[in-house]
Amino acid sequence: MAKNFSAATMDSLALLLIRLPLGVIFFAHGSQKLLGLFGGPGLTATLRNFEVHLGIPPLLALLAIIAEFGGGLGVLCGFFTRLSACGIAVTMAVAMYKVHWVNGFFLNSTCAAGKGHGIEYNLALLGMALALVVTGSGRWSIDRFIWKR
Repeated sequence: MAKNFSAATMDSLALLLIRLPLGVIFFAHGSQKLLGLFGGPGLTATLRNFEVHLGIPPLLALLAIIAEFGGGLGVLCGFFTRLSACGIAVTMAVAMYKVHWVNGFFLNSTCAAGKGHGIEYNLALLGMALALVVTGSGRWSIDRFIWKR
């Protein structure tokens, strides 16, 4: 039976439309933590902050930073997408539990002092990452070129 080309292209386009914003978001946040770009604190300050304020050991904090920076780049390019997205998903699950859960579901849209954001945004990012874990990167990706699926 002939393959429906437009449906295959549409599916791949949808995966690209998930990958691009997710990759940009995590590459940018990882760059803040790892390199101090975009007004971020850099690696040393981030490791200290994770340990002092969140009780996360430096090794696990470093893994989270690598998941954000490397995972963001991997998802953006579609390179080892399932592994990259899995790292992002785990990082979001931990962030929801360790940081955002106490603030409820919704974002702090008024930026009220002393109140953090809820899990809403992290849940959306987690869902995007899990979709890529399940489906892979799609047609427009380095993975597709390497593995010739």
